Amino acid sequence: MSTQQADAVDIILGQWHKERPDLDVSPMGPIGRIRRCATLLQRKMDATFAEFGMTSWEFDVLATLRRSGAPYCLAPTALFSSLMITSGTMTHRLKGLEASGWIERLPSTSDARSMLVQLSSTGLQLIDKAVEAHVANEHRILAAIDAVQLKELDDRMAELLRALEE
Repeated sequence: MSTQQADAVDIILGQWHKERPDLDVSPMGPIGRIRRCATLLQRKMDATFAEFGMTSWEFDVLATLRRSGAPYCLAPTALFSSLMITSGTMTHRLKGLEASGWIERLPSTSDARSMLVQLSSTGLQLIDKAVEAHVANEHRILAAIDAVQLKELDDRMAELLRALEE
């Protein structure tokens, strides 16, 4: 028997065991915990993004441009592919980021019919500050887990991700 305190997922599992003892609900444990962790993590990360006047999707777009390297410029297709969103969603989001002054849309030198998306100087300054706060926040979030256990968790999550991406 585990000496750890029960969490919300344990309560759900207990209810299912009581109501449907014939059903193996063991997959609900890890999947429920992953989903609950994702929700709670998103709340903590959103709080950090809000300090910079941005949402998580705005952070994601700016961070994608920033990590692409100088001149921090990508085609919209590269952006929406990397962010796993549709082109229509990307178009809407880019309009908002441009209105905020965080990106600029420039004509492509290789294709006169298309535009490129580039971080503005304001966007670059913003994302550099925001990503530092984001990484510090992630360190705080994970500080409760010992380094060896964290590496093991990361390895297992990478295995699951590879299996899901196949």
